[in-house]
Amino acid sequence: MFSYRHAFHAGNHADVLKHITLIATLRHLMRKEAGITLIDTHAGAGLYRLDGDYAQTGAEARDGVVKLMATLRPHGQAPAAAATAIDDYLDLIASYNPSGTLRVYPGSPFVMHPLMRTESRDRLKLFELHPTDSRTLAGNIEQLGAGRQIAVARQDGFEALRPLLPPPPSATGSKRALVLIDPSYEIKSDYAKVSSCMQDALKRFPTGTYLVWYPVIPRPEAHELPRRLKTLSNQAQRPWLHATLAIGRDPADGPDDRPGLTASGMFVINPPHTLKATLAEALPQLLGHLGRGKGQGQALESGG
Repeated sequence: MFSYRHAFHAGNHADVLKHITLIATLRHLMRKEAGITLIDTHAGAGLYRLDGDYAQTGAEARDGVVKLMATLRPHGQAPAAAATAIDDYLDLIASYNPSGTLRVYPGSPFVMHPLMRTESRDRLKLFELHPTDSRTLAGNIEQLGAGRQIAVARQDGFEALRPLLPPPPSATGSKRALVLIDPSYEIKSDYAKVSSCMQDALKRFPTGTYLVWYPVIPRPEAHELPRRLKTLSNQAQRPWLHATLAIGRDPADGPDDRPGLTASGMFVINPPHTLKATLAEALPQLLGHLGRGKGQGQALESGG
């Protein structure tokens, strides 16, 4: 149950897609003055060392943020031109690596925190069930000195979300929430839990912004999940956006090599109206920089 550690995968191509989508969504939501409740159901450890044992074991960041940074922000040279959303993402990554050497990768909690506004009383709720990662997350958050603005709990994020919706009203009386759901999916039942969780969330708070990450793998549940999310969104009469990025198989891999995760998707319910154009600009560039062989591609669709 506790085998999954995101430290093995931090900064990979799936994180790149997830965090670019998250940042672009938050940037738009923060244009309104009203405070917002941010919820991360599977927060992980929060910060990851790319030069640590876990990251070095899989070296997945090499085909993700490391390649992107080396291509677009070569050390000692002028940055290359890139989509606004990619630049925004790399700026945030660089803020955690002031020396210019890429050693630290921020997980979703530390992607969201710099964008929060204390004067608007934004709140961040973080949940992580893995005992070691939960302790590490709490320690990392404590160093921010954010006080009650950020809450950390060792709890199942699927169960923890239920009592938080609808969120409490902001100072202006409006109720706003962004929910990020990105379990490991190592347990097959996670796919059904995501669907059930979203069905309940849309009943409790249909106007919330929901971001669901999932792996694109040869498993029926993985292919069914985005179809199920489309159905739930359409039934609730809520707009949705679906983005996928596949970097393809490494040409150096032999026929018997396991390629690892080569593709992932982001499904957003109640996306900002600017998000589709933002990702339409960014996705082809991401594919151009990260694509590596057979099976690469990107797609973007919306509805509602």
